[in-house]
Amino acid sequence: MTTERFAPSPTGFLHLGHGFSALMAAGAAKAASGRFLLRMEDIDTTRCRAEFEQAIYDDLHWLGLEWEQPVLRQSERGAIYQTALQTLVDLGLCYPCSCTRKDIATALSAPQEGAEQVFGPDGVIYPGTCRHRPMKDRTATDAVRLDIAAAIDHLGGQVAVSNLTYQEIGGARPETITLDAGQLIQGCGDIVLARKDIGTSYHLAVVVDDAEQEITHVTRGKDVAPATPVHRLLQALLYLSTPTYRHHRLIRDETGKRLAKRHDAMALRAYRKAGKTAADIREMVGL
Repeated sequence: MTTERFAPSPTGFLHLGHGFSALMAAGAAKAASGRFLLRMEDIDTTRCRAEFEQAIYDDLHWLGLEWEQPVLRQSERGAIYQTALQTLVDLGLCYPCSCTRKDIATALSAPQEGAEQVFGPDGVIYPGTCRHRPMKDRTATDAVRLDIAAAIDHLGGQVAVSNLTYQEIGGARPETITLDAGQLIQGCGDIVLARKDIGTSYHLAVVVDDAEQEITHVTRGKDVAPATPVHRLLQALLYLSTPTYRHHRLIRDETGKRLAKRHDAMALRAYRKAGKTAADIREMVGL
């Protein structure tokens, strides 16, 4: 059975782009007579707020969407993520990292002549400053990173990784995406698996939750597409199921910029207060 999910973070009010993504996922589930789930990705307890979570429920109900209960909340699943992290640690694929964003920026401030900084799913590609550190030296102020090269070797090297694929749908035709070891190393880098303040990361939590909830199709924006190869790699390392992906177009503002939660003027609640209807929203996002 098809199972879709919408997984917002309650760190702000939903905007048109979120509405588009939720409507796309729910619509696909309904068309396939499948299930539609809601997940609260609230692991960042310093930014998530109860009022934003309630606003998400209100906005989605206003759009006419319904979902199965109970809603999965990541903030209640820390022990499960720790188990997954420990599995990767025990495989020898992780290392502690004390680098701040400033440290990383400084390390990358003098690239080779003519070279440009490369950006991946976590921002600029991490230069590997702490890769030499063993996990036994981890302190309470350290994050944990995945050694991408070591992970590739663990799975059998470049040839084995090239056998890892995932399905991308929603374009002109379905496409099979093949993982590339070089692109993982150079285009993604050693991603963070556990932040020092929350004990996990988006990358780790999302693959664990998608597998546990038996998600068959993931509908999300193109801005998240660069992270999907990393997610497929983690699924292989943890023996987790791989959904089919649909990375949809982004809804942009009048200047062409991607929407963010700071765009209060384009928040769904603002349109609702202005007297717009759910049908108006569908028309505005091209549905």
